[in-house]
Formats: sequence, C-alpha cells, structure tokens
Amino acid sequence: MPRRPGSAPSLAAPPLPTIHLARDHTTPEVARQVRDGAWVRVRPAAYIATEPGQDPNARRQTVALAQIVALREQLSTDYTLSHESAALLWGLPLLRTPTRTHIIQGWQPKSTHHDLVRHVHRLAEEHQVVHRGHPVTTLERTVVDCAMALGAHAGLVLADAALRAGADRGRCKEILTGMAGRHGAPVARAVLDLADDGAESPGESSARFVLLRAGLPVPETQVRVDTHLGTFWADLGWRSWRLLAEYDGRAKYEASGSASEAVVHEKRRQEAVEEADWRMLRVTKEDIRRPDTLLRRVVRMAPAGSVDVLRPRAVLNTPPPRR
Repeated sequence: MPRRPGSAPSLAAPPLPTIHLARDHTTPEVARQVRDGAWVRVRPAAYIATEPGQDPNARRQTVALAQIVALREQLSTDYTLSHESAALLWGLPLLRTPTRTHIIQGWQPKSTHHDLVRHVHRLAEEHQVVHRGHPVTTLERTVVDCAMALGAHAGLVLADAALRAGADRGRCKEILTGMAGRHGAPVARAVLDLADDGAESPGESSARFVLLRAGLPVPETQVRVDTHLGTFWADLGWRSWRLLAEYDGRAKYEASGSASEAVVHEKRRQEAVEEADWRMLRVTKEDIRRPDTLLRRVVRMAPAGSVDVLRPRAVLNTPPPRR
C-alpha cells in the first residue's frame, strides 16, 4: 500500500531518567534532598530529581520509567518487563501511564512489593530480549500482552504504532495462538485483525477505533488524493464513498510556522480535495469523546443507503479483564 512520503516508521522512546538510590547516599543527605523538594521517591529507597513546571503527563511517564530503572538496580531475582511497562520502554503509546511496574517471572517469590505486578508463568526465550539495557518482552509479545490486558481501544492504539515501527503481525498472531483460552484472547485477535500500520498518531487510531466499533466498513489509511495543488494524503477514508476523515491534533498547527499560516494551508488543501470530488470530515479529540456524535457525522456524509444498518463489532466493546 502506498504511504505518505517522509512518513518513516519510528518509536519515540523517551529517555531513561537518572535515579538516586538510598544505598549510595547517607541517610541525612537523602532526608535533606526530599525535605527540600529536590528529590521525589519513586519506589522504596529510590528517588529522582524533581523538574518544576514539568507537564503532568510527562511527569507520570518519567516516574514510571524511573521505577523500571530502579527495579533493575534493586531486584536480585530474574524477571522480564512486560505489558504496559514493556510498552513504555519500547516507546509505544499508552492511553494511561502505569503506576506499577509489570514483570513476568517463572515463580512466585515469598516477598511482595506493592509497586510491582507479577505475572507468574514461564516466558519462552524467543519472547524476551534485552532492550535499552533492560530485560523486556519482544515487541510482538508486548503487543499481544497489552491487547489482551488493556482492552480493544488501548490495544489498537498500541498495535497500530507497533506495526508501523516494524512489528510482525504474523508473529503476533502466532504468539496469540499459543495463548488461546486466556482472558482477553478474542479481543486481542480482533485488534490484530484490524490494526493498521498506516495510522500515524494515537488520535488517528482512536478515531478509527470509534468508527470500527460502531460497525462501519474498515477504512483505508493514508488515502492518496490527487488535486490541482498536488498530491495530498488523508489520514483515513472510504475510497468507494469518496469520503475522507482527517484527525486534527493541535500539533498539526504548531509543528512549523505560525498557527494562522497552518490554518490557511489546511483550508486551501481542503478546498483542493473537495474540488477533486472528495468530501472531508475533520475529527478532533473532542469528537472521540462523543462517539455517537462522530458516528452521526460520518453517516450523514456517506452515500445514501450505504450505512442504513450498522452491525457494531461487539468484541470491541468487551471490557478488559479485571487485574
């Protein structure tokens, strides 16, 4: 399938933070750093420096990564990072940042740590790798674990990004076949069938999820449109309907130049697309929060009679397993 020029696959893995272990400092020094607000505790006897003014989402991500780094220094038994923690280390997008570190171990230790989620089973060697200096499930195993555990929406956002970065869909399905019968397997199977490496952002994946869950035909991603101004690529659409959907994230208007220039460029682009006999629907994160409204907008713009009856994909409404 053709792809938008310059859209090279990548995972924007955040940098690993520097941690301060209590064992490397005197007790009075640790107490002073915490009292003065210079350090914040991320797990027992492990701290990171505070960053005033840091975005709350970025802060939660930093803390979760610091917990991973500290775990490698503090845990004496073998383990493999998994699920959301593995996704975080790979740089995969998560709808919610984990507050506890997920690991797989082949046995249940006697000691317990409240900041750890232990998944106790034997992990095949081919499902683990060392990445960024940490033992972690492979990209494909991470996709499967998360799709099974996090639900269809979060699973699709993550799977789209992983496929885009080079994860092998066939390998993911092989892994899932070996896990048949486990909770979440049907949802993961649906996610892998619908995942698309053409999605370029979590917002695009979320918009597509809303439409797929409602029962609309599977849209094509990165739809090529030739106009008198040149070739444009829409985020997704239905070629037979001549209908496109474009996810408008704030970053699009802040990426380069002034926001007003970006708005003018998008206006000219949309006019050219419409003159080429396409209709374009613009979607924002607010639309994703109101799925019924978004669905009505799509149905109104679809050709008459094309979506008289919708059969929602029930599996995508399955709640994630309780953990």
